[in-house]
Amino acid sequence: MLRKKVGALLVGTALLALSSSAMAQSGCPEGLWTGMSAELEAACRGELAGTVVTMTGPFVDADEVLFNQSIADFEAWTGIDIQYAGSKEFEVAIIAAVEGGAPPDIADFPQPGLLESFARRGQVVDVSTFMDMDWLMQNYAQSWLDYATMEGPNGSIMAGVWARYNAKSQVYYAVKAFEENGYEIPTTWDELMALSQQIVDDGGTPWCVGIESGAATGWPATDWMEEIMLRTTSLENYDRWTVPATPEDRLLFTDPIVRRAAEILAEVWFTDNFVRGGRQAIAVTSFGDAPAGLFTDPVECFMHKQGNFISSFFPAGVEFGVDWDVFYLPPIDEEFGRPYLVAGDIYAMFNDRPEVRAVMDFFSRGESLSGWLQAGGTLSPHNDAVYSNPAEEKIASLVASSTSVRFDGSDLMPGAVGAGSFWKGMTDWVSGTVDLDTALAEIDAAWPVGQ
Repeated sequence: MLRKKVGALLVGTALLALSSSAMAQSGCPEGLWTGMSAELEAACRGELAGTVVTMTGPFVDADEVLFNQSIADFEAWTGIDIQYAGSKEFEVAIIAAVEGGAPPDIADFPQPGLLESFARRGQVVDVSTFMDMDWLMQNYAQSWLDYATMEGPNGSIMAGVWARYNAKSQVYYAVKAFEENGYEIPTTWDELMALSQQIVDDGGTPWCVGIESGAATGWPATDWMEEIMLRTTSLENYDRWTVPATPEDRLLFTDPIVRRAAEILAEVWFTDNFVRGGRQAIAVTSFGDAPAGLFTDPVECFMHKQGNFISSFFPAGVEFGVDWDVFYLPPIDEEFGRPYLVAGDIYAMFNDRPEVRAVMDFFSRGESLSGWLQAGGTLSPHNDAVYSNPAEEKIASLVASSTSVRFDGSDLMPGAVGAGSFWKGMTDWVSGTVDLDTALAEIDAAWPVGQ
C-alpha cells in the first residue's frame, strides 16, 4: 500500500514555464493542465490527434450513452478517438480477451478483485510509472489510492485509476405514494419491516427487486448481503470476510455470522407479498428494470434499494423530490452504527502507448466525469469534481454523515468468488435451486487456496 502524506501539489518548473500563448494552442481547458503527464500534455497540444484507444467495460444501454457523452469533449480537444464497447458479459469477455492475447487498451473493472488477478500475473501497466503521484495524492483520498495498489509479480503496483463510485446504502421510494398513504421514512430496521408489513396490509407491495444481469446475474443479491453484514457484525469481521489478512483468518460463508445475514435478507425477500412478483421473479427481473414499479400509476412497489447509478434507468421526465427520493437503509444492530456501502470503477491499462497514457491521465480528473455528474447517476472520487445534481448531492451527504464506509465486498473478493461463486450461489438460493447451507458451502469451495 502507498502511505504517502497528501501535501500541496508541487507544480513542476516545466509546467510553470508554459506561456499563455502555448496553452491557447491547446483545445484542453486550462484547469486540465495541473499535474499532467507528458503524454496528456502532448495530447492537449494536438500531437496525438488521429490515434485510437480501445476500451471495454460493463457500461451498456443508458450508462454507455452517458460514458460516451462524458468523453466527447476530450476527444474533441485532443483528436484521440476512444472507442468504447460495453458488454453485459464483461467479466467473461475480459478474461477471454486477455488470455487470447488481444486485450483492449483500457478496461473498466467494477471488481478490484478481478483486476488484481491480472495484476498478479503482470498483465496490467503500473500507472505510477508515468503519472504524477503528487497529483494523484492531491486529487484522491488515500483510501482510493490504497484500493488501486495491488501486488504484481515484482512487488506492489498502482494498477489503475478510480474513475467514478457508487453509493449503495440508500433506498429509493415513491414520494407521492408515501404521502398519499401517510407513510413515514423508517429510521430503524424494525420500523422498515413494520412499514413493509403495513404496505402489504394496505394492499400494496413494498419492494421491487431484480438481480438479473446477464453473466453477472446475482450481484444485487451480494450487495444486500454486504449491507446486512455491515449492520450485524463488526468492521473487522467484514474485512475478514472480504479481504482476510491471512487465509487462516478468513471468515467463512458458512460461519453463523454470515448465515444470520442471509436469514435477515430472506425475511425481506421471501416473505409473502413483500416483493413484486414474489420470490420467483427476483432472479429473472433485470436490475435495470426493477425500479420501474416505483413510477407506475398506481405504483407496483413503494421501495427499491440500489446504488445511485440506478437513476440512469428511471423513466424520462420523473423528478427527484417529486416522483422519487431516497432515505438511508436503516441500521439493524445499533452498536454497529450507520455504515455505508460503496463501489466503484477502476480503469486499468493493458497496452502501453502514449495515447493510452494520456487517456488514463484524463480519467484521473473530475473533468472526465463532469457530464455524467450533471446528468446524475454517479458520484466522483476526484477531489476536483463539481456536483450540480441535487440527487447526487443528497446521496453524497448521506455518505458523509455515515459512521463508517466499506467497499463492496464481492468486488474485493478474489474474482472466482466475487465475480463467480458468490453471484451464482446467491442466485441459486434465491431461485430455490439449492438451500442456503448448500449455497454458502459452494461459495466457500470456490475461494482460491492460499488467499
